[in-house]
Amino acid sequence: MLAVSCLCGQLRVEVAKRPDYVNECNCTLCRKAGARWGYFHPSEVKVTGEAKGYSRADKDDPAAEIRFCERCGSTTHFTLTASAIAKFGNVTMGVNMALAEESDLAGIELRFPDGRAWEGAGEIVYLREARILG
Repeated sequence: MLAVSCLCGQLRVEVAKRPDYVNECNCTLCRKAGARWGYFHPSEVKVTGEAKGYSRADKDDPAAEIRFCERCGSTTHFTLTASAIAKFGNVTMGVNMALAEESDLAGIELRFPDGRAWEGAGEIVYLREARILG
């Protein structure tokens, strides 16, 4: 099991396995949230504690809502918005792997997608070569 928590410990996220890879996206949302995302099916994720949510105001139909601790403000995970679930199903949840110990992620590929340039459809371009964590 892999567990992460916010800075104050009030909000915890547990997953039964390690992510296949981690994305460090450079889009405004990910960069300002301080997130490195590992992706899981929602059934694989257990969240304990109170979280607040935020969806991008600069997108007409944002697909994700980041979730963060209402006490300390740490971004812990994201869920899909209702409109994204209606389009794609409830198939993905992101967990902020920046909150994990890097030693717990040893051997996992860290990727660098260019989310700032991505327009929401088509292939994602990567800014540089991936590296292996740990």
